[in-house]
Amino acid sequence: MSETGITASLHFPQLDRSIPSQPGESVFQSARRHGVRIVGACGGRGTCGSCIVQVSAGEVEHVALGSEGEERPAKRWIRACRVRARGDLVVEIAPRSLAPVARPELATGAGDEPLETDPAVTSRDVVVPAPSLADPASDADRVRRALACPQASFDLTVLRTLSGELRQADGALRVRLRGEEVVDVAAHGRRALGLAIDLGTTNAAGFLLDLDTGLRLAGLGIENPQTAWGADLISRLNHAVAGPTQASELREAALAAVNALAHDLAHAVGASTADIVDVVIAGNTAMHHLLIGLPVRQLGRAPFVAATRDGVDAKARELGVAVATGAWVHVLPNVGGFIGGDHVAALVASESRWGAQRTSVVMDIGTNTEISLIYDGEIRSASSPSGPALEGGHIGCGMRAADGAIERVGLDPEGRLVLRTIGDEPPVGLCGSGVIDALAALHRARIVDDRGRLAPHHAVVVSDGSQRAAQLAPGVVFTQADVRAVQLAKAAIRTALDLLLDEAQLRAGEIDAFVIAGSFGAYIDVASAVAIGLLPDIALDRYVQVGNAAGLGVRMALASRGARARAAELARRCRPLELTTRGDFQKRFVQNIGLPADLSFASEVTAS
Repeated sequence: MSETGITASLHFPQLDRSIPSQPGESVFQSARRHGVRIVGACGGRGTCGSCIVQVSAGEVEHVALGSEGEERPAKRWIRACRVRARGDLVVEIAPRSLAPVARPELATGAGDEPLETDPAVTSRDVVVPAPSLADPASDADRVRRALACPQASFDLTVLRTLSGELRQADGALRVRLRGEEVVDVAAHGRRALGLAIDLGTTNAAGFLLDLDTGLRLAGLGIENPQTAWGADLISRLNHAVAGPTQASELREAALAAVNALAHDLAHAVGASTADIVDVVIAGNTAMHHLLIGLPVRQLGRAPFVAATRDGVDAKARELGVAVATGAWVHVLPNVGGFIGGDHVAALVASESRWGAQRTSVVMDIGTNTEISLIYDGEIRSASSPSGPALEGGHIGCGMRAADGAIERVGLDPEGRLVLRTIGDEPPVGLCGSGVIDALAALHRARIVDDRGRLAPHHAVVVSDGSQRAAQLAPGVVFTQADVRAVQLAKAAIRTALDLLLDEAQLRAGEIDAFVIAGSFGAYIDVASAVAIGLLPDIALDRYVQVGNAAGLGVRMALASRGARARAAELARRCRPLELTTRGDFQKRFVQNIGLPADLSFASEVTAS
């Protein structure tokens, strides 16, 4: 195939879809280019082993990490990133790649009650008198007079359609104003909609608001298409700096998520994307830069300098966001390094939880974990490149939170493992909460020791000759490599927290309120997280799980200019700390890799 230069066809029977594969492309690359989802936490570099497929017909060329050869697999699982087609193939995808998301990023810790409104875009219904020979004023001037705003300006695209809209509506217009700029005109009574998006590393959550009432009309969560280039930020940044084509691929992927959310949410309420007249987006610094086309080369290398920390306002059409053509997009400000606008939004949304306390922590656990320590009015912030292990990435049987994902692992009174899956479906993999529970339960049962080693002679431990694994269910194992991945991830997070506390000369026991933000954080068992050393051993009633606080914060910023200003103020107050420059970072990190032998909290890790 690669030798002849002939394009092959890859058929995916589970999707009833065929795609072309170009010469030299791996199966994974071909699937990514055509939007066929195959889990690949490392972005196709061959380091994670999660992109497994089964070639049931056809011949492939196997690409080993250090050499090449030929192989004709006979109904066995292989890595899609390590094989190229030598002709037409029939490819079966692993069930955990196909499972639909069961837990979109919509749980914001608040109901659907209207938010306080002071939107950046307001609507005014006016009746514009028809022109006459006695008053031949321009259409724009007559609209200005009807608004009683002689200094009003018009977006050029609005001006191009104004005359037609005015006559079609017999002068009865709903004018949408952003300050003194007319950004849209429509018929009387047409709703003005706003779109709020939490653009996360792994998932993107969108919320549609009625700007007049602050009411949330609809919400939707989807996977960030950028995950095809790697589950972690560094993989994506390394791809982006390879050249303008690669940077454009990542920008277009983020933009595709934004536009998909705009389209689907508008249609869910019987509206058009043209009715969306204001957009607010929050994301970490990498998402912020990639979406709006800022350079990221300097961001991906120490000292991790952002092109700007400021909030950015740009015309939607300039960014390629498919909403009302005169609309603006506001991207919330960053703190610095990888501490982004999503964390700022979480601080805004959770302020009622931490604002009255002397010492508080706000932690958003994810692929990039962001932590703020608030002490005596000062905010110290840090980010931890925890990687995707705690969300199921870089885990051999890891998967997103979908039906069949193991979400709870506990012990029964006899010490046997007890599992619970999302949707009560047969287990096909482990999602993030299940990953944390699995390690906690295996450690409590002494199947994993304090150093993280799987016991060699235990009923649930199996070996394939290269490594041991705990058999959780048929076809679902938790390997020694998985244990190490979780240990490294939790050590990175815990070290960041410990060093923030050291900076403030505080101990963990002095934390009055510990706010766990993020949709993933809403589902973890706090006792399990404490049991593996991810979270400090403090009274469990000091922890509060607030769901996707970033999603609520970005909704607040959309509904209210006051919240938008508060986000800018908090971003300026945060003092970002680059913890890896500390001389004791490595020592503390190594200390945090092990699993706690003794805990003081009075709770058991059980299946619920």
